[in-house]
Amino acid sequence: MDETLILPVSGMSCAACASRLEKALNELPGVTASVNFATEKARARWTPGLADAAQIMAAIEEAGFSASLPEKNTEDERRKNLWRAELRLFCIALILTLPLMGQMLFMLDGSHRELPRLLQLLLATPVQFWIGARFYRGAWQSLRHGSTNMDVLVALGTSAAWGFSAFVTIAGLHDQHVYFEGSAAIITLVLLGKIMESRAKARAAGALESLIRLQPRYASIEENGEIKEVPVEALLPDDIFLVRPGDAVPVDGEVLEGVSTLDEAMLTGESKPVLKEAGNRVFAATRNHDGMLRCRATGVGEATMLANIIRMVAEAQGSKAPVERLVDRVAGIFVPVVLVIAIIAFGLHLTFGNDFATALIAAVSVLVIACPCALGLATPTALMVGIGRGSETGILIRNAEVLERVEKLQTLAFDKTGTLTLGKPEVSEIMPFAEDMSRERLVLLAAALERGSEHPLARAIYALCKDEAAIPTVAAFRAYPGLGVEGEAEGLLLRLGAPRWALGEPFSPLSFAAEQGSDQGKTMALLAEVTPDGERALGLFTLTDQIRPGMADVINRLKNAGVRCLMLTGDNRAVAADLAFKLGMEEFRAEILPVDKASAINELKQAGRGLVGMAGDGINDAPALAASDVSFAMGAGSDAAIHAADIVLMRNDPEAIVDAISLSSATLGKIRQNLFLAFVYNIVSIPLAASGLLNPVIAGAAMAASSVSVVGSSLLLRRWQPGKKR
Repeated sequence: MDETLILPVSGMSCAACASRLEKALNELPGVTASVNFATEKARARWTPGLADAAQIMAAIEEAGFSASLPEKNTEDERRKNLWRAELRLFCIALILTLPLMGQMLFMLDGSHRELPRLLQLLLATPVQFWIGARFYRGAWQSLRHGSTNMDVLVALGTSAAWGFSAFVTIAGLHDQHVYFEGSAAIITLVLLGKIMESRAKARAAGALESLIRLQPRYASIEENGEIKEVPVEALLPDDIFLVRPGDAVPVDGEVLEGVSTLDEAMLTGESKPVLKEAGNRVFAATRNHDGMLRCRATGVGEATMLANIIRMVAEAQGSKAPVERLVDRVAGIFVPVVLVIAIIAFGLHLTFGNDFATALIAAVSVLVIACPCALGLATPTALMVGIGRGSETGILIRNAEVLERVEKLQTLAFDKTGTLTLGKPEVSEIMPFAEDMSRERLVLLAAALERGSEHPLARAIYALCKDEAAIPTVAAFRAYPGLGVEGEAEGLLLRLGAPRWALGEPFSPLSFAAEQGSDQGKTMALLAEVTPDGERALGLFTLTDQIRPGMADVINRLKNAGVRCLMLTGDNRAVAADLAFKLGMEEFRAEILPVDKASAINELKQAGRGLVGMAGDGINDAPALAASDVSFAMGAGSDAAIHAADIVLMRNDPEAIVDAISLSSATLGKIRQNLFLAFVYNIVSIPLAASGLLNPVIAGAAMAASSVSVVGSSLLLRRWQPGKKR
């Protein structure tokens, strides 16, 4: 089985660096990697035996970057330490640069006074070669591996300005202007942009950091009659722990004793308290309100729902959408093109009679202003914020490609039970048919067959039995997905399920009676005995399930958004037709087996219905979820459905599907806006710089501002709220 690791990477200066590192990692045998410049992380998947974590880290080091194995709760501290170090360097650079920039004030009154040039050299040199050493290191590593990046542009531009000025100063050419203030100011402004950019990126990743901070550190256990606190890491599955009023639940568990309400907003995005009592599940990091709960641990460490959410959000934020891969290719050739433009600008200025200094300044301005940072940040920062905002509102998106596909959804198929309905059917009527079959015995035999099943209909029938000890044992048990179950109990071979199946295919008066009940929107389950002479009806169970509140409005909103909705169900045609009519659905497919749901999805895709989605919650929905272009699973559904789905709706509310489409539209709209800003910035600024109309200092400030503006634009996505109509 392949292994996956997400590594923090330092030393990347632009999208070209990320592209180079990604290429180097993908050249390793058995490794598939993606590198995200915005999150400063590399995600690598490898086949054991062909590669390992040590080889991947060595490849990162060889490419000129540094990486460290991720440690719990250290990412936020790593970002803070990096920010403090950069802030310290910026302050030193600012102190050295301000005197150089201050002399420019004298130009306003026409006096053209300046600091002694030797002093200017002494002030600018530490900024150039000490503070700016990072640009030389990055440029060398990039060129050593046959590529170019932002560091190459900054190093070339500032070195040219500093070198020319140093030559003029040492040679005593007093009639020639020097540009020490330009080289120093460019490095200082680039550093300022990096600081602002890193702070903005940290805010963009804030959703993930807030999830990590939610993890409790201690758990309360009862030992020798006393309550004591132990580290959460010490808890094992099946350990008993206590949750006192106001405490956070330490791990996932099942309530054994007590009644209380819990705030599960961190999972679902809903602030409404949820009642918990014996038999209910509780989840790590949710907060207890008033009562005391005694619980048994069911998921600890990396097996908790919170850990799974953190892992899913981290992988999604580090993934790449198709549009981002296109941007990476553009960034890969962008720097060489800029170098060529700078050389051409330099040559043209000399050709048309301008002096060497004017030609040099034009070339330096082109090199400085054309940094591809804004282009590289346009897509990943928007994805980070969008996916993070989704996790905060109970919409877990598996990867960036899914987020891009959701907006294009044209057809959406719904499972019935647990998705369109509440999934909590109740037995409304019990009809014994055989003379030797009392109501009580009918319930016990049916409960015996349904014991252990997670299907909602099975749970409803099993719940009728009040005395579990009286339930007979079952032998030769066999399940028929979508039809029913069969087994031997009390010497009888029994079937429980769809009436036609339980009685055999030939149409009978009993199955006709079941059909009549179905016309009223009720589901029928028939218990029959299989004998050598044929099937004998023992009794009929009538079950009803309530439509989810607001489901009709959800269907209507999806239809208005251009999404065609249909239902796929194993229930009979009459029940499906009744439900479809009540919900305003014009299309449904009934009496289909679970395996046929996946075939139905494939048929829709082949029929030219555009991108086809599936929403479900049960184990039997997993194949259809996997076959669809975009799949939605209810957070309260089965693990198989959740693992197969592209989007998990932790709110357990189909309205979140509309919200997911809205979030996708908002995120992709922001990506398009960011890319437009980045491209327009370069299209406008490069010709201005090449013509000599931009001072290098202004170019440096514009470059820094472009990166910060793109990240700031992405942060506006945090204003998105669920419930807004598309």
